[in-house]
Amino acid sequence: QVQLVESGGGLVQAGGSLRLSCLASGRTFSNYAMGWFRQAPGKEREFVAAISRSGGMTYYSDSVKGRFTISRDDAKNTVYLQMNSLKPEDTAVYYCAVRRYATASYYLSEYTYWGQGTQVTVSS
Repeated sequence: QVQLVESGGGLVQAGGSLRLSCLASGRTFSNYAMGWFRQAPGKEREFVAAISRSGGMTYYSDSVKGRFTISRDDAKNTVYLQMNSLKPEDTAVYYCAVRRYATASYYLSEYTYWGQGTQVTVSS
């Protein structure tokens, strides 16, 4: 069992930055790939970014590529999402998730454990 707690969300103006953190419980964090997803009001949850177990491979949706950066610190059991050049369309609840494999995935259904989410609101 892995428990995840996201933090770092908030209200920011367009063009601004935020860094989200996801703290994982348990000693097996370093064994797993991690992902970030988001869900805007009235929309389905969508893939944002993912990172492999080793941290050597990262993946991004086209909508955030070049603006967001995913990273992990296994010593702190934490995965981060640095979000720059934020746009109003980035407004959503952001969730981190664990995939119980070494490789990351774009697919929501392949992630087993989920956090409660943190709200990000970008004003125009």
